[in-house]
Amino acid sequence: MLHPCDARMLSLIARALLESGVLVAGFVCVVAMLALFFVPIGPVIAWLGVQAVLLGLGRRLAARILDWPEEGALAAHRGLRLVGLEAARGLAWGALAGGVIATSGHAAADAFGLMTLLSASALTATIGASSPASIAGAILLMTAMVLLGLVTAGLDLATVPLAALGCCAQLYLVGIAYKLHATALETASIQDEKDDLIAELESARAVSDLARRRAEDANLAKSRFLAAMSHELRTPLNAILGFSEVMKGELFGAHSVASYREYSNDIHASGQHLLVLIDEILDLSRIEAGRFELKEDTVRLASVVAACKHLLDLRAKGRRISVETSAEPGLPPLRADERAIRQMVLNLLSNAISFTPPGGEISFKIGWTGRGGQYFSVRDSGTGIPEEEIPTVLTPFGRGTLAQECGEQGTGLGLAIVKGLVELHGGTFLLRSKLHEGTEVVVIFPPERVSAPTAACGRNESAAAAKGTRAQSA
Repeated sequence: MLHPCDARMLSLIARALLESGVLVAGFVCVVAMLALFFVPIGPVIAWLGVQAVLLGLGRRLAARILDWPEEGALAAHRGLRLVGLEAARGLAWGALAGGVIATSGHAAADAFGLMTLLSASALTATIGASSPASIAGAILLMTAMVLLGLVTAGLDLATVPLAALGCCAQLYLVGIAYKLHATALETASIQDEKDDLIAELESARAVSDLARRRAEDANLAKSRFLAAMSHELRTPLNAILGFSEVMKGELFGAHSVASYREYSNDIHASGQHLLVLIDEILDLSRIEAGRFELKEDTVRLASVVAACKHLLDLRAKGRRISVETSAEPGLPPLRADERAIRQMVLNLLSNAISFTPPGGEISFKIGWTGRGGQYFSVRDSGTGIPEEEIPTVLTPFGRGTLAQECGEQGTGLGLAIVKGLVELHGGTFLLRSKLHEGTEVVVIFPPERVSAPTAACGRNESAAAAKGTRAQSA
């Protein structure tokens, strides 16, 4: 049953009344013309007038419900008016069908009356399915009027089964109306739940977007702050390094206490370590803040790698680690920031030396990619990185468990800085590692960074593949 305060169901009924107005009017006219075969024209015209008034009242009420939807007492009042309107329609249809049966008194009239009853009941049940109470009232009134007409005309054995069948059909239509109403309620409930869920999702997304923007703003503010602190941090540190250098070298005379020389060495070494740490933090902050400006020039990878290898040769020999480099011939220079590339190579070689056990090997390769770019790769025979820890070591200050267990020095910024510098050049950074088998890092520069591509690219592709660089050229 339609709850009187259910505005959703009222709107459904009102929409159905408006949309079916032309259909109902046409059906009324057809039934009126057919009724002229059984009753005089006067009652038919009067019946048409009643139906026209009821149609007009129904459309007016439906328009008000749709234009000014209300809850509470007003919705209840309109619901009762709909029930009364449907009851009046049921009386009108029952009066026509029952009147034809009562006045004509022959089998054709009985059949016409019962068919009119069934047709009108089916139309009412279809249109007003959202209000089973009004449908039940209308159908019961129609049925009562037709039965009254049959009794007035005098029942015979041939009419009783037909009347019983008509009554059963009416009960079936009432049941269908209640089923349709239950379906409409379930659909409305599902729609309400979906609307609530969409509203919750929209609210959650808004909160998430706000939190993300705040986090991004905070991270950007942090990066800008650190990038702006370069001068303030370097100035006093340079003074510490300068004075400790003077004290360590005993430029103004020997120390009266031998321990002072050791303290001076410790101060200078700690200052240098702090300077490296500050440089790395500032570089990473400038990269994250988008304030790292590339000073592009023509750079040859082989020359930069050779210079960096020379700087770290002493450290590698001290650990009995062999560093082998190989470069494809005829490589043209790149358009890149030489300082940035030098920093990439130094960080990667330094990491490889730190995590390669004594007696190990490091392989450094430079060559073409299959698409016409250039790459360099660093492969070591060190401890390797567990696969699940690779995302960790690529984040700022991220260090793997093996690095922590071995007590290797480092801030965990090297790989993050290299990755950021590679991306600033529009390149690709790859890291592959297997535990106890070593690590390989590949830096790929796009073809547009090559300043003077030559035919050597095509000739050297097959050679690069033979040397195992097909993975890097993907």
